[in-house]
Amino acid sequence: MPEVMISGIPVSFPFEPYNVQKDYMAKVIESLQNNTNALLESPTGTGKTLSLLCSSIAWLLVKKAQLQMNAQLGNFGEHSGMATMKENLKTSAGKGKDNTSWGMPKIIYSSRTHSQLSQAMQELKRSSYKHVKVAVLGSRDQMCIHPEVSKESNNMNKVHMCQLKVKSRTCHFYNNIESKKEDRSVRGDDILDIEDLVTVGKKLKCCPYYLSKELKQDADIIFMPYNYILDPKSRKANGVELMNNVVILDEAHNVEKMCEESASLQLRTTDVALCIDEITHVMRSFSDNTEENLDITMDTNQPKDFSCDDLCVLKEMMLELEKAIDTIEVASEGSTFPGGFIFELLAKAEIRDHNQLSVITLIDNLIQYLSTASASPFQRKGVGLQKIVDLLNVVFSGTTHSYKERVKMCYKVHIHIEDKKNSKKSDGWVSLKTATSKTAERVLSYWCFSPGFGMKQLVDQNVRTIILTSGTLSPLKPLKSELGIPIGVQLENPHIVKSTQICVKIIGQGPDGVPLNSNYQNRDNPKYITSLGRTILSFSRVVPDGLLVFFPSYPIMTKCQEMWQAEGIWSNIGNIKPIFVEPQRKDTFNSIINDFYSKIRDPSTRGACFMAVCRGKVSEGLDFADTNGRAVIITGLPFPPLKDPRIILKKKYLEELREKDKDFLSGDEWYSLEATRAVNQAIGRVIRHQNDYGAILLCDSRFNSPKLKNQLSAWLRDYISVSNKFGETVSEICRFFKNAESTLPSPKLKPALPHESNTTYRDDKYNSGASFSQVNIRTISKQITSKQSVSQYPNSNEVYADFSMDFYKNAQSSTYLNEFKPKEVKDLFSALDCSTEPSQESHSIVTTQKRSAEEPQVSLTKKKKLKIKSFGFEENLHCSDVVTKAAPDSLVDFVKEIKSLLSPEQYKNFQLSISAYKKDGDYAIFVNNLVTLLENRKLFYLFKGMKRFLKENHKKQFQEYCEKSQYQS
Repeated sequence: MPEVMISGIPVSFPFEPYNVQKDYMAKVIESLQNNTNALLESPTGTGKTLSLLCSSIAWLLVKKAQLQMNAQLGNFGEHSGMATMKENLKTSAGKGKDNTSWGMPKIIYSSRTHSQLSQAMQELKRSSYKHVKVAVLGSRDQMCIHPEVSKESNNMNKVHMCQLKVKSRTCHFYNNIESKKEDRSVRGDDILDIEDLVTVGKKLKCCPYYLSKELKQDADIIFMPYNYILDPKSRKANGVELMNNVVILDEAHNVEKMCEESASLQLRTTDVALCIDEITHVMRSFSDNTEENLDITMDTNQPKDFSCDDLCVLKEMMLELEKAIDTIEVASEGSTFPGGFIFELLAKAEIRDHNQLSVITLIDNLIQYLSTASASPFQRKGVGLQKIVDLLNVVFSGTTHSYKERVKMCYKVHIHIEDKKNSKKSDGWVSLKTATSKTAERVLSYWCFSPGFGMKQLVDQNVRTIILTSGTLSPLKPLKSELGIPIGVQLENPHIVKSTQICVKIIGQGPDGVPLNSNYQNRDNPKYITSLGRTILSFSRVVPDGLLVFFPSYPIMTKCQEMWQAEGIWSNIGNIKPIFVEPQRKDTFNSIINDFYSKIRDPSTRGACFMAVCRGKVSEGLDFADTNGRAVIITGLPFPPLKDPRIILKKKYLEELREKDKDFLSGDEWYSLEATRAVNQAIGRVIRHQNDYGAILLCDSRFNSPKLKNQLSAWLRDYISVSNKFGETVSEICRFFKNAESTLPSPKLKPALPHESNTTYRDDKYNSGASFSQVNIRTISKQITSKQSVSQYPNSNEVYADFSMDFYKNAQSSTYLNEFKPKEVKDLFSALDCSTEPSQESHSIVTTQKRSAEEPQVSLTKKKKLKIKSFGFEENLHCSDVVTKAAPDSLVDFVKEIKSLLSPEQYKNFQLSISAYKKDGDYAIFVNNLVTLLENRKLFYLFKGMKRFLKENHKKQFQEYCEKSQYQS
């Protein structure tokens, strides 16, 4: 591999680096040599991660050589030219920290999600530095292989169960660590990511989680999510040593928010009430010698880590805390207090600096006891206690006078009264009881408003160098002021692409001349929504392959969907490009994104359209290179909710700082930056490498503002142009793609990268529900044999009457539902009323079907004898085309599957058909209705599955009907 000399450090690179990569590596090495912190922005597609790894490891190897030379000189003195070699190495490696010259530094490489870490490790495997010692830290969720612990759904319960088994030496996977940690499959030359560690752990029957901690001890570079570094609780739990080490925060555009979130917490009065209830439960078990509520397999005589007196004292503390919160006078809009108020509040419960550690230890012991005393899912697991210990860990992360002074400056305590949320429509098998009968509860929010508060804690750990890097850090000046740490090195790299590869347009009005502006006053305007839909429709005709559309928030997206469906715009877009929508459920995300990629690769389509939301999963870390993403449309600015108390207090906090120092952002500037940074991140999904090309369409007239333009990524600003006439803009974009297709090399299709849906940090407060369920595209009669080029798109006035789009939202279920198992429903008609799979957030499922315009609607009123029509499969259909999967055995699952595949109107007709059949037993009408609803061959397995619900005298007739259709039921 080529080797380049950068600032005296020989860097091995897989190919001859571009100038932007050399510049980037020079800045990385400069910060490492001078022990200074760095802010480095380099657009996605410029090889940022590879450059970062190669340059930092190259420096580390030279630094290790320098330290080894120091050790040699300690033995051999200044002879044989060693003094000269020492001086050369000192120049290359840079100076050391005070009192740490003999310590061997490590590189701690962190990113936002485990999937981003996996991608970085894959880059390292392909480099010439794959020989360095590597470790990766993950959670028990990802790495535990113990059959009992791994099936526990609650993460904290999993932690406490694991800790107890380790402590009692009852986990044989952990017990095997010592004998297996030197095995060749562990200590070999291969770099092991999390999946590799789990594979090796299963093979050797030893714990991957603790194996990773063993590898960490002598690793040169350690990969971990950045909340393991920024969150003091996680840092302590994972044993992350920062002293004299290099900390790299990749994808650092979210670091400010992560710093604030990890230092903040909310506590509800119901949490305190639950905590008291859990303490009382343990006290009762102590007073009852049989401990009737506990697992009879437990040794009830084993020594406990707490006494009954401890429990009495703790309960008294919690009662006083509850009383203290309840007696606070709270205004209707909520009341705000200085940060130091939290110490006064806890002091009323006799929790202070001198005893907080013993209280935390006692609560931890109680949680472990409750988590392991019974295997029953209905037993108390210490949820309320965990809330209290989390609060204490955050509040007492420091106890010095200077720490408390910073708390007074950087924190606010906000208390408001909140009506309890009533659960949605009952699902038929669960009735929930709350911890208290009160109709309202108080919510205590302990909010940190300074990212510098958390960053200073890192600096206080004597970190050698902190490098923050991302493709979207701009503008750097306000970021630098917010972080509050000295920054010695800065870089804003240009993009690697040429002007012919990028087209950036601000679209101020739609094809009908209606202004495009998604501000609060206009976002519900029907004319605006229609014009926006027509704008997207127009661009979908001229943009080849993948089209990404980002909305500011979920409510805006839902509003647009409803109106576009009613007006036929949604179906018109879907006729050109099959529509996918960002899923809400973690377990469906990978399959949906892969379906989107498959549609892009399908030569019989014109690509696909992905509807998503800024700050959602699609906008963070996903690769839409080449045909996967030829254009991104931004439909508006995703401002945080203006009237949210936290936003109001953040703006006020910044205004107070600005009065003292004009270098700080104003509240309004910060508010605007929150929106543009989310836009920058969404824009970064396209144009991913040197030969890539794409269009960025900013469909909001507010982007015309010079202030907003300057907040966009630096590499983007020079390409921005404003469109005055919509028709000319469409023609220009069409010409851009034609030119790019003819002058740039054809892309090489690569397999879709795996996406980790389990993010380590998620901004639920600002993320406006940025996830939905999949759009299921079921084309029945579409017969396109070849992908059409840009010039072959249909006329803008064409109407696609045979294509319709329906959607529905699942009712939001209670957050407690996941603690209960649904009972099997014995009767189909009651199963129809059961809600779909429980979730903590509401879903939106959009299904697209192509239907004949003359297709008869389901009729439930006609009672005359009917001839049963044949099943409506496509002509020339072979038996092999029919889906052969079996219908679910469970009635509830069967109905859920039908509900997920039908539109709300169809499902309603399905329910009415069932009810009518149950009432009058008219077999002919019932089967005809089923044929109409389930005519798609892919749904034939569900049609056959209906046999079990027919009356006995109709089952044979139904069987013969299926056989006549030449399919065996």
